[in-house]
Amino acid sequence: MLCLLRLLALLLVPVALGSPALASAQEVSLRGLGRFDGWRENALIGYGLVTGLAGSGDTRRSAVTRQALRNVLNRLGTTVTDDQISSRNVAVVMVIGTLPASANVGDRIDVTVSSIGDARSLAGGTLLMTPMLGPDQHPYALAQGALVAGGYSFESDLNQQQRNYPTTAMLQGGATVETAVNATILRSDGQLSFLLSDPSFGTAQRIAETVNNRFGFGSAIAKSADEVKIRYAGDPAQLTNFLAQIEALSVRPDRAPRVVVNERTGTIVAGGDVMISSVAISQGDIKVTIKAENIASQPNFYSGFASDVRSLIVTNTKLDVDDSVGDTVVSFPNTTVSDLVQGLSRARVNTRRMISILQAIKTAGALHADIIVQ
Repeated sequence: MLCLLRLLALLLVPVALGSPALASAQEVSLRGLGRFDGWRENALIGYGLVTGLAGSGDTRRSAVTRQALRNVLNRLGTTVTDDQISSRNVAVVMVIGTLPASANVGDRIDVTVSSIGDARSLAGGTLLMTPMLGPDQHPYALAQGALVAGGYSFESDLNQQQRNYPTTAMLQGGATVETAVNATILRSDGQLSFLLSDPSFGTAQRIAETVNNRFGFGSAIAKSADEVKIRYAGDPAQLTNFLAQIEALSVRPDRAPRVVVNERTGTIVAGGDVMISSVAISQGDIKVTIKAENIASQPNFYSGFASDVRSLIVTNTKLDVDDSVGDTVVSFPNTTVSDLVQGLSRARVNTRRMISILQAIKTAGALHADIIVQ
């Protein structure tokens, strides 16, 4: 492990060479900062049946599958008993999708089909006509078509090969909208509400000021950190044009200082302006190695067979402790997470150790940002 004195020298190289100034925050259009209240997608769900499976469907133990198939055949004019249903080419599934905020009759949407029985695979199956219900239990779309599983599962003589998760499949454009929907954005009092995706009092105030500069004083007011009220007194037929002008406005948003770390993949993501105050770091490295060696002690006898004689397994353990030398306590001046990570990378410090250092700095109160661990 390199001592931190050398690490500090590497860290300060960009500063000595004159690192570029932190880039100022850029303006972003309102389209990327939030949405209008009332403009939202809606979840759809359905319960259906997949047929055409090559023996990979639900088994006879699934009473739900037999009942669903019997209901479908009864609606089609065929009466069958429970004992007459023994096919494994059928699977009962849940179908989910998302209805856009504005949709017309005949529009097509994507759906995801997932097995809820004991089917091994949905590959090659066909979804029968399935009503897609909204939260109000009304049907808004109908889903039907051939599935694309993106995987497979084959089994023969207790041998099995599987790729991905074939019990979930996609149906691209497989649902047809049957009930038109249109979001209501303008309230009866002539008010619009713009909702921020990332709440900030500063950003909300700047949005209100920008709207007032464009459409006149009193057109907008920042109600809270996540909502801006906008007044519209024009012709309702021109509302779309007004909303398009609002979305085209640009403001400089506040950016919350955050450091996102993913310990599983060893990823660190932080804004270039996340500051670290002066802090002293002591880095020590003690390496402990334990080696175990198993030796079989075989008893010696010259003739015959002794039933009460057994081999003896002897375990020899060796413990080595390597205490590194040259560990140093150094002080880091005010800097950014970007410069710190760059210096640690040049010193060949692995990402997981960087994460531990950042968490320790945060605990010491020198890292002025929230650490989000994924």
